Amino acid sequence: MTDGIRHPFAEPPKEGEAVMVAEGVLWLRLPLPMALDHVNVYALEDADGWTVIDTGLGSRRGKAIWEALLAGPLSRHPVARVILTHHHPDHVGLAGWLQARGAELMATRTAWLYARMLTLDEQPRPSAEAMLFYRRAGLDADVLARRAEERPFNFCDVVEPMPVGFTRLTADQSLRLAGRDWTIRIGHGHAPDHATLWSDDGLVLGGDQLLPGISANIGVYPTEPEADPVTEWLESCRAFQHHAREDQLILPGHKLPFTGLPPRLTQMIDNHEGALARLHDHLAEARRAVACFAPLFRRQIGPAEEGVALVETVAHLNCLLRRGLVSRSLDADGAWLWERLQ
Repeated sequence: MTDGIRHPFAEPPKEGEAVMVAEGVLWLRLPLPMALDHVNVYALEDADGWTVIDTGLGSRRGKAIWEALLAGPLSRHPVARVILTHHHPDHVGLAGWLQARGAELMATRTAWLYARMLTLDEQPRPSAEAMLFYRRAGLDADVLARRAEERPFNFCDVVEPMPVGFTRLTADQSLRLAGRDWTIRIGHGHAPDHATLWSDDGLVLGGDQLLPGISANIGVYPTEPEADPVTEWLESCRAFQHHAREDQLILPGHKLPFTGLPPRLTQMIDNHEGALARLHDHLAEARRAVACFAPLFRRQIGPAEEGVALVETVAHLNCLLRRGLVSRSLDADGAWLWERLQ
């Protein structure tokens, strides 16, 4: 790959199998039923058992794959610990299932609270706050009416119940795993209090904070409609630059392990700063959020992608608002009209 980013492992592990990426560190992969069709999971070996980093979705297929893994490449030990990088369902889906089988659950406090709260918060119809969010984003009346009658995505659909109790991870905390000392470094933007683990010998468990080739989704949601996660993401990337080295092997939550973290962090910063500049230019004319996909994504957004595109668009608009570069006002339909300040 160009720009100093390399992939030492050309092929991912097959379903139910594992690839050793370093002494005592196995790379596993679980399927996802979406365009991004997988999530990476890692298992770190110690005498008392495996430490598993993230888990995949909670599903019958996911459990069957885990049973095969536990009977196959992980059969030497039980799973002693599960570490969550962040609270998103493809990473936390089977954490409670493994915890119920005896594993200790470790996560940042925010990640655990979000995950547990969301598994308990089942909504048969969109909340009033969600409908207001969609109205403010500029969805058409017929789309709003349809959404009001549909069951929204619920965490509990794909995340197993989580038992009460966890062990907290904090910034700069040290852990001894797989014969290495690891330092916890916290990122923000894609998910609040996202844990990354940096070893003393150049391994980095990056979760979705450090991905090659694709951008982690950075979205604003009805729970916190005024949030500015893009600024948090950019600040995190710049903070990680102080710790990044060319020779580190990054073990990401998706795609292939890679080296070349310094140029990748620069890419991630430049990608979002470029998107913000294009969006700012696009707002020479007042527009709703739903009319701002083109400058951000520079491709056609299909129906399956609209939800993700919308929350990311609002995130970039909120960033421009915080920077004092745009204004917003409500139109007659109750949607925000965003406009560049001259």
